Amino acid sequence: MTEINSVTTLTREGDVAVITLNSPPVNALSANVRDGLYEGFKAAGASDAKAIVLICEGRTFIAGADITEFGAPGKPSASLFDVQTMMENSPVPVVAAIHGTALGGGLEVALCAHYRVAVPSARLGLPEVALGLLPGAGGTQRLPRVVGVETALEMMTSGRHVPAPEAAKLGLVDELAPEGQLKEAAIAFANKCVAENKPLVKISENNTKLEAAKGKPEIFAEFRKKNARKFRGFDAPEANIKCIEAAVNSNSFEEGLAEERRLFGGLMSGSQSAAQRYYFFAERQAAKIPDVPDDTPVREIKKVGVLGAGTMGGGISMNFANVGIPVTIVEVQQEALDRGMKVIRGNYERSRGAKPEETEARMSRLTGTLDFNALADCDLIIEAVFERMDIKKDVFARLDKVAKPGAILASNTSYLNVDEIASATSRPQDVIGLHFFSPANVMKLLEVIRGEKTAKDVIATSMKLAKKIGKIAVLAGVCPGFIGNRMLSQRQREAQKLVLEGAMPWDVDRVLYDFGFPMGPFAMSDLAGLDIGWVKENSKGETIRDVLCEMDRRGQKTGAGYYDYDENRTAKPSPVTEKIINDFIVKSGRNPRKISDEEILERCVFPMINEGVKILEEGKAIRSSDIDVVWVNGYGWPVYRGGPMFYGDLIGGPQKVLAKMKEFQGAMGDDFKPSALLEKLAADGKKFGDLKG
Repeated sequence: MTEINSVTTLTREGDVAVITLNSPPVNALSANVRDGLYEGFKAAGASDAKAIVLICEGRTFIAGADITEFGAPGKPSASLFDVQTMMENSPVPVVAAIHGTALGGGLEVALCAHYRVAVPSARLGLPEVALGLLPGAGGTQRLPRVVGVETALEMMTSGRHVPAPEAAKLGLVDELAPEGQLKEAAIAFANKCVAENKPLVKISENNTKLEAAKGKPEIFAEFRKKNARKFRGFDAPEANIKCIEAAVNSNSFEEGLAEERRLFGGLMSGSQSAAQRYYFFAERQAAKIPDVPDDTPVREIKKVGVLGAGTMGGGISMNFANVGIPVTIVEVQQEALDRGMKVIRGNYERSRGAKPEETEARMSRLTGTLDFNALADCDLIIEAVFERMDIKKDVFARLDKVAKPGAILASNTSYLNVDEIASATSRPQDVIGLHFFSPANVMKLLEVIRGEKTAKDVIATSMKLAKKIGKIAVLAGVCPGFIGNRMLSQRQREAQKLVLEGAMPWDVDRVLYDFGFPMGPFAMSDLAGLDIGWVKENSKGETIRDVLCEMDRRGQKTGAGYYDYDENRTAKPSPVTEKIINDFIVKSGRNPRKISDEEILERCVFPMINEGVKILEEGKAIRSSDIDVVWVNGYGWPVYRGGPMFYGDLIGGPQKVLAKMKEFQGAMGDDFKPSALLEKLAADGKKFGDLKG
C-alpha cells in the first residue's frame, strides 16, 4: 500500500490500481482530497496497472464540494479541473465505485471516470441549485450528454438525488453492485473492461444526446413555462437552464464549459447564493443548543396522544403515523372525531403517488376515541385545542392526572404563555411547547418552546423527534407569539396602517410578493378567511375587516374579501374594498397619500428586524440565524434573501435599519422605537449576524 497523503491511499488488486479516499465525515472535495486524487491518479497512471478503481471509505462516496472553502483564500493545491483532466485522460479505464451519495462535485468527479458502478442504495445528483449555484466543474455539460437534455434540466433545477437503480436506467450508472460488495464488483468490472478491451468513454466527447435537442428551442421554452412559478425570484435555476442550452448550442465542449464558468462566477459573487449558503449552515446550526449537548439522554417515544381532531390535531397526528409511531386522537364529540379522521384519510389519498396499502398502513396507526383516559399510556401528548388560556390550563390539569410519569406534555399554542400552562400541572419539567404550523402535515417548521422549568431531556427529545418526523426545529423562549408570530405582528400592524394612509391592499401585497413572499398579508387573510376570530354579534363596523365580514365578504370561500374572486378564485382588486378604505380615511380626518413601494417594504420589514433584535436581547432565541430559519420555513420568507436578520445585514446592517427606524419614529411615533440593542449594534459597528441570545 502506498500512502499518497493523509486521506488517500493507492493499493493493487492484481492488474487493478485502487485509489481509496478516507476524509470523514463525507469525503468532501477539500484541498487535501483534491491533492490526494491528483497524485493518486498520477501515480496509478504511471504504474503498470491495467485499470483504476476510485472508491471511498466511510458512509459515502464524495458527497460534494467542501463549501467551507467557498470564498476563503485558497492555498496552493490541485484544482478540481486538474483532477478531472487526469482521470478523463487516463491511459487505462477508470471506474468510479459509488456508495452513499455522489452529489455535486462528487458526481462531477464520477462523470470523468470512464465507467461508474454503484450499490442500489446509492444516490446521485447535482444539487447546487439549493445553494444558489450551478455545477461549476463541467456537470452542466456532461450530465445532459449522459441522461439527455430533458432529464438534465429536471435534475439540475430540482437538485433531486436520483436513486442508483434509476440512474442505471438513465445510463448514469453502468452496473449495479450487490450491497456490501462494491469493491469486489468494481474491481471485477474493471477487469472486465480490460478483458473486453472496452473503450475509454469520455463523456465530454459524446454529443449524441445533445444532437437530439439541437434546433428545438421549444424544449427550453416549455420547461421554463412549466416551472415559472417554482423558479420565481431565483437566479440559479435560470443559470442552470442556460448552461444546458449552451451544451446543446455550443460548437464544442470547451465553449460550453466557458459559459458554465461565466455563469457560475456570476452566481458565486451574487447575494442570492450568499444567502442560500448562509441558510444551509443556519438550518444545521439551529439544532445545536449550548446547554443541551448532543449526548443528552432522550425519552423513548413509542406512542403519541393528540388532543383534538381538527385541522391542526389531524395534521400533527399524520406526522407521527407517517414514521410508524401509533397515535391516539381524542375528541369530545363523535361527529368531530369522524370528520377529522375522514379529512386525514382524504389527505393521504390525495398525496402524490399515494398507494392504497400505504394509506391503510398509516390509518391503522391512528386510533380515534372520546375517552380522555386512553392517553394514559402515551409517551408524548400534544394538545391542539382552542387557543384560550382557560381551556389550555383545564386540559393540562386533566392530563396531569391521566398521563403516566415521565410523559412529555406539549402544547401546540402559537401565542400563549407555556409557563402559565405548565403551572396547571404538578410536573412543569415535563411541559414544553410544540408549535406546529398549518397545515401541520406539510409545513416544515416546528417552534419548540422551552418553559422556565422544562427539563433538558424533554428539550433534547423534542428536537430529535422533530427531525424524525421531518421537521426543522428551532428552540424559542416563552414570550407572546414566540419568534415567528411575535415578528409577524409587527408586519401586520404596519400593513393595516399603510392601508389607512393611502396604499391599497393589492399595493402592499404586490410589494411583498415581488420581494419573494408566496403572497401578501391581505391575500393571505382572504385565503384563510376574514371571519376567523370575528364574532358577528360583537361586530360594530370599527375596522375594515368588520365591514367586509358584515357584507359577507369573508374571503375566497365567499367569492369576495379584500379582493373580488371569479369562479377560479382568481383575485382582482375590488372597487368595493377601495371605497370602504377611502371612507375610513375620510372618517379619520386624514388625506390619502401616495406611498412608494420602498416605504411599503421598509415599513413592513424593518420593524420585524427590530423585533428580532429585541427577541435576542431578551434571550428568547439562541442566535440570529435561528430567527431566519423560522421565517424561511414557517412564513415563506424567500430563502434567496436569507431571512430577516441576514437581509438586514445585506442591505446595510444595523446602521441602515436604525437610521430608517428613527426617521419613521419621528414621522409616525413609537411603533418604530428602535431597541436599545439595535442602537448599540449600530454604534459598535456590529452586524445582526453577530447576535446571540
